Amino acid sequence: MNFTIVHEVPGRIRISVGGKIPESHACAMEERLLALPAVYTCVAYPKAGSLAVTFNRTKQGRLAVLNELDMLDPATLTKVNQREMLVRTPRFRHLFSHLANMVLAHYARRIMLPAPVKVVWTIWSAIPFVRAALKSLRAGRLDVPVLDAAAISMGLIQGKPATSSSTMLLLHVGEALEDYTQRRTESGLIRSMLTLPETVRVVRDDSEFEVELSDLKVGDCIVVRTGHQIPIDGTVTKGEAAVNQSSLTGESMPVVRVQGDSVYAGTVVEEGEVFIRISGSPEESKLRSIVTMVEQSEELKSSDQRHIEQMADKLVPWNFLLAGIVAATTRNLQKTSAALMVDYSCALRLSGSIAVMAAQREGAQAGFMVKGSKYFDHMAQADTIVFDKTGTLTQAVPSVREVVAYNNWERDEVLRLAACLEEHFPHPVARAVVNKAFEEGLEHRERHAEVEYVVAHGIVSTLEGARVLIGSEHFVIEDEGVSISEEELDVIHSRSEGSSPLFLAVDGVLRGVIYIDDPLKEGISDVLDELRRLGFKRVVMLTGDNYRSASRIARIAGVDDFQADMLPEDKCRVIDELQEAGHKVVMVGDGVNDSPALSRAYVSVAMGAGSAIAREAADIALVTDDLHSLIELRRLSVALEKRMKHGYSFTVAFNSLLLALGISGVITPQISSVLHNSATIGISAANTRHYLPKSSSIARD
Repeated sequence: MNFTIVHEVPGRIRISVGGKIPESHACAMEERLLALPAVYTCVAYPKAGSLAVTFNRTKQGRLAVLNELDMLDPATLTKVNQREMLVRTPRFRHLFSHLANMVLAHYARRIMLPAPVKVVWTIWSAIPFVRAALKSLRAGRLDVPVLDAAAISMGLIQGKPATSSSTMLLLHVGEALEDYTQRRTESGLIRSMLTLPETVRVVRDDSEFEVELSDLKVGDCIVVRTGHQIPIDGTVTKGEAAVNQSSLTGESMPVVRVQGDSVYAGTVVEEGEVFIRISGSPEESKLRSIVTMVEQSEELKSSDQRHIEQMADKLVPWNFLLAGIVAATTRNLQKTSAALMVDYSCALRLSGSIAVMAAQREGAQAGFMVKGSKYFDHMAQADTIVFDKTGTLTQAVPSVREVVAYNNWERDEVLRLAACLEEHFPHPVARAVVNKAFEEGLEHRERHAEVEYVVAHGIVSTLEGARVLIGSEHFVIEDEGVSISEEELDVIHSRSEGSSPLFLAVDGVLRGVIYIDDPLKEGISDVLDELRRLGFKRVVMLTGDNYRSASRIARIAGVDDFQADMLPEDKCRVIDELQEAGHKVVMVGDGVNDSPALSRAYVSVAMGAGSAIAREAADIALVTDDLHSLIELRRLSVALEKRMKHGYSFTVAFNSLLLALGISGVITPQISSVLHNSATIGISAANTRHYLPKSSSIARD
C-alpha cells in the first residue's frame, strides 16, 4: 500500500494514504496493526485518510509497523469483522506498557546521552509541535498547538533542553491518557446501543412472511412499508417510497427511492412500499448507523457544552497576553514560561465531550438513546410534558375485549378481515387485532388490494371491488360517510364501557365493531407524580381517541389536562400554543400520527415499541415502553448540566491558581505542567463516573 509518513516522534508515527479511507478499510488497518506485538494503539481517521500508530521505541518495532503497512493489500481489507472492531474496548495493559516505555525512554536518554546529543534530540522532537503551531498560525488561529510550541520553545531559549523535553513527555502522556479515556467511553456507548429489531417481512417464492432478522442472508428480498424502519442495507428491486434519511445525513426532507437505488439501515419509509435486495449483514448495517449517530451528535451540542468550548478557545489568546505582560514586567523567562504551561482549552473540551458520551452511554444502559447533548440540555430545562394516550400512557399491548358483527356478517369474518388489513402497520391497536385473530386460529389470506394508511384515521383498501374501511368513529362515519343510525351508535357507545371502538365498513355499510381495551400502564400515576417533583409544572394528555375513553384514562392517570378526538395537526397546534405561552414542552408519543407533534416540541421522546417514523422524528428514543425511563432521563439530564458547570468552574479556578503560583515563582513551570495535565486527566476520568445512584434502574444494567 502506498503511504507517506507525515509526522513521527519516537514510538509514534502518523501516515497518510493520500485520500479518504473507506470505513471497512480503516477498521481492517486497525485490526492488522493491533495484531503486531510491538503496537500499543492504532487509530484510523477515514475522512482524513490517515493512521496514527504508537509502538515500542525500538528499531524493530518501527520496522514491523512499516513492513505491515507495505504489505497491506486494499483488495483484502474489507474482510474484517467491523462489529468486533467498533465495539472493542481499548486495553489498559497496552496503555500501561505504552506509558511505561515513554517514561523509561525519556529518562534513559537523559542519563545516557551526552549533552550535545540531548540538545539535538530535543530540537528534533520539538519539530512536529512547531509544525502544528505554524499550521494553526497560517490558518489564523491562536490555539493550543501554538501554546504548546511556545512553551517548548521557551525552554530551549532559556538553554534548558531538559525542561522542553519534560514538557513534551507530559504532553505525550496526556494525549495518550486522553485518547484512551475517550476511546473507552465511545466504545462503551456504541456497545450499549447495539440493538437490532427482532423480525422483518421477507419475500420468498412469491410468498410474504415474517422471519427473524438473524435468519436473513445476503441476497434475500424484504418488503418495507409506510411507517416502518429499513433494518438493513440493500438495493430497491421494486416499488417506490419516500425515505427519511435524517438519521444518516441530517437532512429532514425525505428522498424518493425507486428501483436500482440504494437504501440504508436506520432510515424510515414515510410513504410508499419498497422491495429491497439485501447487500450486507444486519449487525454491520446497524453499526454504521450507530457510528453515524455518534458522529452527528457532535453537531448537536448543548448550550452549556458550546459555551464552554467557546470560552476555551477565547482563553488561549489571554495566555499569550499574560505571558507578554509577565515578560515585560519581570524580564524573567521562567515566570514567562509558567504563563504558557497552563491552558484551559484541553481540559474544558475533553472533559466536556467525555461527560456527554458518558451520559449517552448511561442513558443507553437505562433504556433510552439521546441523539445529541443539546437534548439533555432541553430535557433539564423543560417545564411541561405532553403525552399521547394509546401505547404511551396505556399499555403497549392493548387487547380485544369484544367483536360484534353487523348487517348479516359473521363475527369471525369481521375479525379475520380486520386482522388481514391491520397486520401491515405498526400500531398497538393493529397488533391487538392481529394477535386476537391468531389466538383464535383465524387464518387469513390476502384477498384485498394494496392497503393505504390514513394517518390518525384508519386503513383503506378494496376487497373484490368493494371499498373496505377500518378505523375510528370519526374516520368511518364523518370522513367516509358510512351511515349508522343514532340509536345504533348509542348502543355501540354504551357497550364500549370505556373501551375504544374500532369500526369496520365494506362498501359504505357497517360490518363490525371491535372493542379495544387499552388499560393504563402500571405505576403511571407514580411516574407522573415523580416527574412533577422533578420540576414539571404541567402534565397534559393529547389523544385521537374518543372523549369517553380519554376522560377515564386521564382521571386514573392524574394528568392536569387532556384533549380528545385530536388529529395530528391539532396536536401540533396545542404544542405550538403551549410554547408560545412560554413553556418548554416535552412531547412523548409512539405513533405515526404523533410524529408531526414530536418534531414541533422543544424536546421529543418516542416509545420503544412505537412506529419507526415516530422514533426518527424524536430527539430521544426509549428502548422499551417503560415510562420510568423518563424519570431517569430527567435526573440524568439535570446531573449532566450540573457536572458540566462544576467541571467548568473547577477547571478555570484550578488552572488560574496554577498560573498565579507559576508567575509568582512559587512553583516551577515543570510542576505547573504536571499539575495541569494531571488535573485534565483527573477531571476527564471523573466524568466517566455514573451520574445516578447505583440503586437506580441504570445500575441494574
